[in-house]
Amino acid sequence: MATKFLSPKLLNTFPSFTRFLNSASTASLAAVAPLNFDEKPEPAAVEKQPTSLKQESITNATLDLDDHQRLFGSIPTLNLLRSAANLGLAANERFVDFGMWIMNSRLMETSLVRDAILKTVKHTFFQHFCAGETTEEAADCVRRIHDKGFRGMLVYAVEHTSDNAGCDRNLEGSLGSVELAKSLPASSWQYKDPSFYLPWKLNTLPIFSDSSALYHTLEKPAPLSPKEESDLQLAHQRLLKLCQKCVQDNVALTIDAEDTSIQPAIDYFTYSSAIMYNQDDNPIVFGTIQAYLKDAKERLFMTTKTAQSLGIPMGFKLVRGAYMSSESKLASLLGYDSPIHNSIRETHACYNDCASFMLERIADGYGAVVLATHNVESGQLAASKACDLGIQKGNQKLEFAQLYGMSEALSFGLRNAGFQVSKYLPYGPVDMVMPYLLRRAEENRGLLSTSSLDSVLMGKELKRRLKKLQFAKSAMASPSSMKIEIGTH
Repeated sequence: MATKFLSPKLLNTFPSFTRFLNSASTASLAAVAPLNFDEKPEPAAVEKQPTSLKQESITNATLDLDDHQRLFGSIPTLNLLRSAANLGLAANERFVDFGMWIMNSRLMETSLVRDAILKTVKHTFFQHFCAGETTEEAADCVRRIHDKGFRGMLVYAVEHTSDNAGCDRNLEGSLGSVELAKSLPASSWQYKDPSFYLPWKLNTLPIFSDSSALYHTLEKPAPLSPKEESDLQLAHQRLLKLCQKCVQDNVALTIDAEDTSIQPAIDYFTYSSAIMYNQDDNPIVFGTIQAYLKDAKERLFMTTKTAQSLGIPMGFKLVRGAYMSSESKLASLLGYDSPIHNSIRETHACYNDCASFMLERIADGYGAVVLATHNVESGQLAASKACDLGIQKGNQKLEFAQLYGMSEALSFGLRNAGFQVSKYLPYGPVDMVMPYLLRRAEENRGLLSTSSLDSVLMGKELKRRLKKLQFAKSAMASPSSMKIEIGTH
């Protein structure tokens, strides 16, 4: 009932708050059912015992992130050079600030300048971080990364909209992406946009814990207007339509997290939808937990245990969070402590505890998790934990994920260790995706500037190739001079 006190105007933008996820794993490009949770792990796989030779469990608990040749050997040299250059620019905060100023300036109102800037962006950052402009280009990208052993999370990367016509367009884009999922490799997770309705008495799961932030609405607001009620009803109908399409095509739907002012309402609809559509040990609707929130672990434990007691298979995507500045600023303005952990160390610990909790549930045959992280230590700890629990290679309920164009070393390392890994693939027309790219640049500026693992390893691999090329040239020249010398005797 607490969600009734949230501003309904904020809920009108729900189509941009959700993403859909589709997964499975085969080596074929044939159109097969994207999800397959029917195969349950053998009882022995749950026991914490050393892996036997007969088990198909993951045998390498330690990720090898030092062998740059093994990590990046499959990437063409030109692509490696382009990636290193783009990452270098993206890690330069002054360059990012300048780019954001340009994109938000009146220069973009001049068609000639706008076209030139968009063309430049398309062949640099858009090409590096996005899967293409159309569903066909996105599908080609999914197939390319599938050949490298990755899954794809297709994101129709349009930002918030505040009118019903825009919501309907977003829904059509979402439904089109679900349709596209059926023709892609069965090992592709997909993401997309949906929406929600609001009869306030839907069945749901626990939303708040004792430590949850409840300061956003200090007084009961006025009742919803007839127009607001109608808009919410339309939004919920869009969500139902998308959920029904996902059930029909066996494509899982992950609903992303936002800031705490609207997250309770998002969780309310997520969990009510999960109760309706998650059946037979097959999580279709996934929620998202942001580990940088102080109440994240407690809420995850409460929700999962309640869902399990009701026989509802629940899936979660686990992230750290992206609204640190705005969350802390709002809490301070209202005179409250920030809902975010006081240190990055506490956030890391919370993420790792939540990951461990979900891995234990999976080992027991319950639920599913997408571990979305660019943190190497978290990846290593989760990989080791999965190995200790005997979680089998190819287990459909465990997925790691990183943004396309980022943390490539971690992605390849996890893949090489036998885990299923997805790359988050935004797509759409360049001009429509620009707000998404700007938001990502702002959110990840710290990560890109402080995490140089990819750049270092890519540099080492490029040097190795250069030395190999020089050696090859030297070897080609040496025999020919030897032949001349022999010929003179």
